[in-house]
Amino acid sequence: MNAEQTVFSQLLDHLPSYEFQKCVDHYRGDAHHRGFSCRDQYLAMAFAQLTYRDIEACLSAMRGKLYHRGFRGRVTRSTLGDANEAHDWRIFADFAQVLIAIARPLYADDPLGVDLVQALYALDSTTIDLCLSVFPWARFRKHKGAVKMRTLLGLRGNIPTFIRITNGKVHDVNILDGLLIEAGAFYVMDRGYIDFERLHAFTLSLAFFVVRTKENILLERRYSHPWTKTQACARTRPSCWQPSDQRRHIQILCAA
Repeated sequence: MNAEQTVFSQLLDHLPSYEFQKCVDHYRGDAHHRGFSCRDQYLAMAFAQLTYRDIEACLSAMRGKLYHRGFRGRVTRSTLGDANEAHDWRIFADFAQVLIAIARPLYADDPLGVDLVQALYALDSTTIDLCLSVFPWARFRKHKGAVKMRTLLGLRGNIPTFIRITNGKVHDVNILDGLLIEAGAFYVMDRGYIDFERLHAFTLSLAFFVVRTKENILLERRYSHPWTKTQACARTRPSCWQPSDQRRHIQILCAA
């Protein structure tokens, strides 16, 4: 039964308001909100994300229902722009971590299509083009502006667990310095993240990584361990081995 609630407000009821207010209070986000609080800002941005519509035009058209949607301030383009500039972004970053912690257990048993019980992550980047005359700080090329967004995606539930936006000139491999590595997890990355000193941190953290090699990389075999079918059957499914695979070698490679 709809108790005088819109669909939008019913969706937001699943979000912990108490945790959001804790984030706001921690950074004193509403100390000088001038009639447009952090919650109003959050509701406006959530509305835009869920509906893909113009924020000011759509919300102004239903001004009489905004109170029932949770809004307490008047939504205008200038007010929202001032809030995006003045409110501390860490409020929403911390609240995102709260939501991630809630969502991850819900998808912990989702199948991955591979026989893997450990956590599996994919790390990649995307370039967001910007107009250089509007965003002069985002210089990427001589006549082009852009920022890069790196995302670490948990493949169970496709939940982003780490997002960092930097200048377009920052190389992808630098993101590994700020990554919190989870012991036992598998990380899948592109060739842009090859840096053996940084990748060694995954080994030290008892994690695993899968990365594409560059064309000009030089590898040499240092040593190999014998691997028999009996040993393989003890750890993997027997169907993965053919009768002729009586003995194989696991090769240990290193950069030349």
